[in-house]
Amino acid sequence: MPKIDKGHSGLTSAILATIGLGVGIAVLALVVIQSPTIRDDAPAAATAEYGEQILRNTAAALGPNQADPDKRFSGTNMACASCHLDTGTEPGTLSLLQASARYPRFSGRDGHEGDLRDRINGCMQRSMNGSPLPRNSLEMIAMETYILSLGDQFAAMGETRRSPNEPPGFAEPDRAASVEAGQIVYEERCEVCHGVEGEGLQATGNINDGYLFPPLWGPDSFNNGAGMTRLLTAARFIKARMPLGDADLSDDQAYDVAAYVNSHPRPQKSNLEVDYPDKALKPVDSPYPPYADPFSREQHRLGPFGPIREFYRNR
Repeated sequence: MPKIDKGHSGLTSAILATIGLGVGIAVLALVVIQSPTIRDDAPAAATAEYGEQILRNTAAALGPNQADPDKRFSGTNMACASCHLDTGTEPGTLSLLQASARYPRFSGRDGHEGDLRDRINGCMQRSMNGSPLPRNSLEMIAMETYILSLGDQFAAMGETRRSPNEPPGFAEPDRAASVEAGQIVYEERCEVCHGVEGEGLQATGNINDGYLFPPLWGPDSFNNGAGMTRLLTAARFIKARMPLGDADLSDDQAYDVAAYVNSHPRPQKSNLEVDYPDKALKPVDSPYPPYADPFSREQHRLGPFGPIREFYRNR
């Protein structure tokens, strides 16, 4: 497994790669914003362009240090684009290009059908460790308008552009993940961008400007109710997208480093016990109880997951 130099050369390469991605983002953003789908009831200011700005610069728009206290909905200085790379315009894992076509749909976690605004608020409360936006707020409608415009963009794309530039999909190892092995992967492949203590790399000296590379644990990261705290969800994302611009980790490496990242402290979301009213619908890798099976929290957190699936198949 190749190592990345932890010195300035590695950091410079990572930053240059991100700058290169930024150029691509700008071009894609122009394509998106030229022909947005706008709801009939949308305020004139709730444009796709404004929605894209919120996803890219979430800390400035909605973060804990926003000048207007009434707009402090995000509890972290990360951005939505920390996970939805290129503000969701890149096909593949966590793309937003087809998100509008998937809603409304049933959510096992919520126990009822939800629309796109419900999903945005779910991310705001979990991945962004914040609070829900009013459903008819300018910012909510702008983000929805932007995501709807991505659906228009996807419909206009040719098959070649729709194909994700990703390695083969993650194949789950038939074993428990190793936090110790994951630490080695993190130190060799992730630490240069995300920091020794998972603290991330700020974009500037001003935290209000967010992060060039987001924190992976600690007080300014996603909370323990976020989807990324699920081992398999995190491993799929890591295998598909990380390291940024050079996604070449093996299934085992992605599996173990996901366990290592999620072994650290992070903000705690209250009332997680009400998630998944039907506990049989809870994902096998949900790291928090209660469960509808006899397996330990440790096995739900680290695997192996085959026995858990077998239990539900036989039930």
